[in-house]
Amino acid sequence: PDPPTMDTVRRAGTHPARRTGGPLRLRTAARRPRRATGNRRRNGLGDCLSTGQERRQLDVLDNPVWWALTGPQRDLGSAGPLAARFDPEVSPFGAFSSEPTGSHWEELAELAGPGGTSALVRVEDDAVRPPPGWALLRELHGVQMIGQGLRLRRVRSPGPTGPDDNRPANIPVRLTVADVGDMLELVGLAQPGPFLERTVELGAYLGIRRQGRLVAMAGERFHPPGYSEISAVATHPDHRRQGLAELLVGAAATAIAERGDTPFLHASAGNTNAIRLYESMGFAVRRTLSFAVVQAPDRS
Repeated sequence: PDPPTMDTVRRAGTHPARRTGGPLRLRTAARRPRRATGNRRRNGLGDCLSTGQERRQLDVLDNPVWWALTGPQRDLGSAGPLAARFDPEVSPFGAFSSEPTGSHWEELAELAGPGGTSALVRVEDDAVRPPPGWALLRELHGVQMIGQGLRLRRVRSPGPTGPDDNRPANIPVRLTVADVGDMLELVGLAQPGPFLERTVELGAYLGIRRQGRLVAMAGERFHPPGYSEISAVATHPDHRRQGLAELLVGAAATAIAERGDTPFLHASAGNTNAIRLYESMGFAVRRTLSFAVVQAPDRS
């Protein structure tokens, strides 16, 4: 659908809710030869797509926040014809509809508010160059990885956690609004990236509890059409190198693929251990990206 105009801005309501050492050699997602006719299947994930449809879908991943906020996650933020932003309690991310001009930045400033911040995902070729009055607070280089060749692993169906939960320690449990306090505590220790009070509303989150304590988690964040991003992969420092991240990422990826979408994720370019882990699971680097945090002018 066409992006909404500023006259039809939608805003969200409150929802209930392994190896180390040695140089890293990134395995990039293979480019398939173009065909004039015929359909083909995306490695068993999703429906059959023609070459043109597949190309269009892959291009969605160059701007995942925009396509999420003008599509499946439109109710969790605000969007105009040129810019969009998640509600500030949900996520700090915003996006532009295309290569930004002054008008794009003005619309993002309106959505962020005076002095408000927004995190942007940009393809590596498009450096973030805020106009005068804006501040570039931080920039991080990363990779986007797509799971089109995953070895899917079915795990026991997770259910919500509860005070009398006596399942084995490595069985994922479904995390809900009631678990947000524990999730924020774990994020503070593991530092996987932004996770706020309402981030849990973005998608399904799974966790591992041991003796009642949340020691690992992962879940779904951006949902551009046909895709779902795995994010907030966090393990307590005392419980690392036990395969918990792989277990949870695998469970999330399997759930995404089984409903017909393709899993993808992002990692810091310097986090070589995480990239190697994801590659061992069948994820492949699609492209490099930059993540920038910008601050709008304070017009007060």
